[in-house]
Amino acid sequence: MADLDRILRSAQEGDPKAAQELSALLYKELRELARRQMASERSGHTLQPTALVNEAYLRLVADKEGTFADRDSFFAAAANAIRRVLVDHARKRAREKRGGGRKRVPLDGLDVAEPLADDELLELDEALARLARIDPTKARIVELRFFAGLTVQEIGTVLGASESTVRREWRMARAWLRDQMDGSGGG
Repeated sequence: MADLDRILRSAQEGDPKAAQELSALLYKELRELARRQMASERSGHTLQPTALVNEAYLRLVADKEGTFADRDSFFAAAANAIRRVLVDHARKRAREKRGGGRKRVPLDGLDVAEPLADDELLELDEALARLARIDPTKARIVELRFFAGLTVQEIGTVLGASESTVRREWRMARAWLRDQMDGSGGG
């Protein structure tokens, strides 16, 4: 990944070889993020890892603001793309099953890339969207930790924050999400 910043700069300067190299490197990194995510999904998940990678990659390159200033912006965009693909997939499946009925799920013990049923993932996505409106940094930490599977140290690097700050924000975000998802937090 250290080469990513150099390749990004070259591609932005118009080097076509760097643009090809960048595309291959981004796909490879996205494949690794998706592999981590799908490895922790529930067994029998109907979304295949390759489909997750391909859909997330298409969303990244189709994004009108899809130029990445550095590796950190790539990780942020990739985590968001993976989240969107998983949530869209869960929404589709929820519509197909039982009329999409949802139930409240406590977040006790929720941690990195823990397998969630489709309805739980939708509940998490809604709560995460509310969190993003009031504290975008905490929402970004949850996204990077839960959907991209990054470590606290990696998140600190991406966000330019200390590990202790990331740990504290992660704990606070989890508590807030738990409160929202168990029904006692309201809107």
